[in-house]
Amino acid sequence: MYDILVKPCGEYATNCYIIKHELGDIVIDPGKGALEFIKAKSKKVVAILNTHGHYDHIWDNKLVANEFQAPIYTPKDDIFMLEDDGSGYLSSNDIAIAVGDKEELVFNGLKFTFHHFAGHTPGCSMIEFDNLYFSGDFLFERSIGRWDFEFSNADDMVKSLEKAKSLKDDFYLLPGHGNQTKVSLEKPHFDSWIRYIKQC
Repeated sequence: MYDILVKPCGEYATNCYIIKHELGDIVIDPGKGALEFIKAKSKKVVAILNTHGHYDHIWDNKLVANEFQAPIYTPKDDIFMLEDDGSGYLSSNDIAIAVGDKEELVFNGLKFTFHHFAGHTPGCSMIEFDNLYFSGDFLFERSIGRWDFEFSNADDMVKSLEKAKSLKDDFYLLPGHGNQTKVSLEKPHFDSWIRYIKQC
């Protein structure tokens, strides 16, 4: 059995998730100030998972890793983004473990699968767990991730949205910002987003 806790962290209200398990917890996207939330809720962290490399999602990576002696797992194409770019967070690119598309990780019998959906960042991924996806900054409630940032790519975003049409309808989406939603509620908007990106 497990429970999922969430707290919006930092100035961008980036959702940090804790999957609580009796044998140790899994943290997803520890943004700015997440360490205090995690310390208040967890006695043991067995792993830190990143959906992608933007600083508001990885700000406390190194702090949480040091506090709990927990490994960090990051999409392989975003590892380079974990090096401090001058924003002020501690670099964790030197200790992060690269994860590939469709790679499975198991902690305490709980399976997490990374699914690559590039566009927002080169390695942007959703993490499948049970009947849900931690969707990071790829999919939100009635929205998608931006494709106009440094290292973003509009063509890749279009390809990822096409790929996302095969996602399981009954799965829930736990995004990097905002409220949870469901795949079946977001799929009807994918074609509109694809057309809009192509027009930009």
